[in-house]
Amino acid sequence: MSRAAKLTLAGTTAVTIGIVALVHYSQQAEKAAMHEGVVRDMEQQRLKRERQADFDMQRALEEEYRKVQSVNGVSGGRPA
Repeated sequence: MSRAAKLTLAGTTAVTIGIVALVHYSQQAEKAAMHEGVVRDMEQQRLKRERQADFDMQRALEEEYRKVQSVNGVSGGRPA
């Protein structure tokens, strides 16, 4: 083989290895980003369930208080 053929083979081999490594790294980074999205979604769902539970508890307390107390409309914050 001539020197030019050897250099061409070495160059194309190096470029091919670089491209394969770059694609592999890109796929790993994309996979990690997708997993972070799943984790973030799970956290948002957990927070939504907590907030809904708090809301339901507050609504139950409000209904209980309404049974016990008479609630009048708000008239500017001053007693009528």
